[in-house]
Amino acid sequence: MSSIFDILGPIMVGPSSSHTAGAVRIGYTARQLFGEPVKKAEVYLHGSFAATGEGHGTDKAIIAGLLGMKPDDLRIPDSFTVAEENGMEFTIAKKEIRGAHPNTARVIMENGADKKMVMQAYSIGGGRIRVSVLDGIEVDFSGESNTLIVRNMDRPGCITEVSAALSREKINVATMQVFRHKRGGLAVMVVETDQSIPENVVAELKKKEDILEVISLNLEEGR
Repeated sequence: MSSIFDILGPIMVGPSSSHTAGAVRIGYTARQLFGEPVKKAEVYLHGSFAATGEGHGTDKAIIAGLLGMKPDDLRIPDSFTVAEENGMEFTIAKKEIRGAHPNTARVIMENGADKKMVMQAYSIGGGRIRVSVLDGIEVDFSGESNTLIVRNMDRPGCITEVSAALSREKINVATMQVFRHKRGGLAVMVVETDQSIPENVVAELKKKEDILEVISLNLEEGR
């Protein structure tokens, strides 16, 4: 059954829910996952994003999202100027990404020191997106739920430790997906939850021996 959101589309600035609002959401989700201001960004547009993105403002929309703007922010058309004012360097280029959805963007973020993250996502229309790659590992989540992302070594017990940490805080798991490069190698858990994920859960999991990184994406009130 369709919701009112599906019928009317998002409240947005720009001509296209997929190429503009969705692009803002890609940049915004990338910024949330990165967890701090982006000082340098490389953005690669694929397929339809590359072909018609400039006319639909896809390039400006992604930069706006990386600056923390949402799809209804009136500053989106001026995001390049805002980025310059905030000291964020960026480049935008077209790139063929094998096997990618036509509305795909790959975003490489740096904090100006030693932190770097690569996220690939695509717009599915109506301002909605799917994150498909995170630092080289294929994933699949929307960014529309409270989400815990755990990068760990593929060892027995990691899933149990994450589940137990959430259970102690009475956090209900809506979905859990596990992705890995190869058996015994690097793995990623993506856990979508009904409640926000408190910082103490993140801090606890970061101390575990086989857990390499923990990222939480919590929805704001009224989002």
